[in-house]
Amino acid sequence: MELIDYSKNGKAVLEKLLEREAYPLVAVESVRRIIDDVRRNGDRALRRLTKKFDGAKIADFSIGPVERAAARRGLTPEIEKAFRRVADNIRRFNAPAMSSSWAADRGDGLLWGERVAPLDTVGVYVPGGTAPLVSSVFMGVVPARMAGVRRIVVATPPASDGTVNPFILAAADYCGAGEIYRVGGAQAVAALAFGTESLPRVDKIVGPGNIWVTLAKKEVFGRVDIDLPAGPSEIAILADSSCDPDLAAADLLAQVEHGPGGRAFLITTSRRLIEAVRKRLRSFASGAAGGPAAAAELKDSVFLVFVSGLKAGAELINRIAPEHLEIITSRPKSVLPGIKNAGAIFLGRFSPVAAGDFAAGPSHVLPTGGGARFFSPLSVNDFLKKSSLIAYNRRSLANDLNAIETMARLEGLEAHLLSARLRLAGRKRRKKA
Repeated sequence: MELIDYSKNGKAVLEKLLEREAYPLVAVESVRRIIDDVRRNGDRALRRLTKKFDGAKIADFSIGPVERAAARRGLTPEIEKAFRRVADNIRRFNAPAMSSSWAADRGDGLLWGERVAPLDTVGVYVPGGTAPLVSSVFMGVVPARMAGVRRIVVATPPASDGTVNPFILAAADYCGAGEIYRVGGAQAVAALAFGTESLPRVDKIVGPGNIWVTLAKKEVFGRVDIDLPAGPSEIAILADSSCDPDLAAADLLAQVEHGPGGRAFLITTSRRLIEAVRKRLRSFASGAAGGPAAAAELKDSVFLVFVSGLKAGAELINRIAPEHLEIITSRPKSVLPGIKNAGAIFLGRFSPVAAGDFAAGPSHVLPTGGGARFFSPLSVNDFLKKSSLIAYNRRSLANDLNAIETMARLEGLEAHLLSARLRLAGRKRRKKA
């Protein structure tokens, strides 16, 4: 754990700390080779790469109704109840955010507006392995269904015996995914982007993943849309002396639990809180909630920062632009207006990041690595697209003709001007004919 006094000499340290590391070149090149292999060789490449990376020999990537039904039967009543609660929260959160088509008359006969329609096909990537993200199924599939996406595909890595995590499978079936495939990593992203004999291509790929998945999504962007390039998990806690050190320490440790590469900041106006959190972190990390791996991560991932006031803390938060921000102060809502850059904001002592990760309703697919400066969380709007509506009549086109003429001549595009003028001359030309 690194202690930083931002009010004194912390600025230089933080500038270095906030430098975002580029992806290793070897990983970038490896991902490009995988994508090219899948694009050229389809299922043959998928089988070879799945054997290489997952240790599984796959004959059929598609997971059919028999396996899906078996996974659903394995759910206990308690798990089914949790599934219902999570799905309902996500639907209730997203419902007000859904855009609507609109049209209006400018006043001279020009009709303009926007037409909103769902994407046709979406791929939802769900990490498996040591941390099967069952909640990611809900975060991707439920809003896609709400938006009206016709074809929703879930891709998740298989175990070495070819099976997928039964709870991921049950959740995908519960949420209404139309297709589920046992394939992961960069090869899954490539298959979703370009299509193979087994996996028809999609229009957009969403969902979290490791560095290989993230790099692959960046590589195929443009061929398909993606949600955002997500990296290691991050948290920043902005706190004053009223913050319970147990809560701050537990929330910092929860982010460290995601594994290497993440960052956990405590930014506070209380030196006493820093010392208390430091002690609690060591205690938690050595107990049941931590373990050797967590203890090792604390050294490189946790930063305890003293600031002179909450205003300075908010300014620092905006520079970090963290994925998750907890505001645990005596009056958290009063701090909120100063926050401009954060993926998800959790107000008050009863709002842990864990609630957002699993059940609250807003998506846990959030911008990382400073991306909250320009990216937004995944939502139902990511599964909708807009078309502009433009309908002139003679009067409204005549009203805009001078502007069209000026712009066309500035850009040297005389045929553009001709196409507009001909419409206004059309009645006279027809009469002469």
